[in-house]
Amino acid sequence: MTEKKFVQLCKKYISAKFYDDKIKEDEIYVVWLCRILQNNKALLSTNNPDGMYFECTYNGDKKEMYIDAYKREWNDCITGLKGI
Repeated sequence: MTEKKFVQLCKKYISAKFYDDKIKEDEIYVVWLCRILQNNKALLSTNNPDGMYFECTYNGDKKEMYIDAYKREWNDCITGLKGI
């Protein structure tokens, strides 16, 4: 599967299954994408304030895709790290 087809499939599934098509595919963006041999992995998110992000993995050997959904619980800024 090409990277383009993989990303389209991820966006389509996330839009339909998680957001009931209330968030359109073009409102979902790729944060990170990697392809190794026949396998793909991507992290995707939206501008929706729900704090969700999604990890999609395509296993090219089995022709299966797995999607995990995560919610950001907190975010800290750590300062003063010079010289470490």
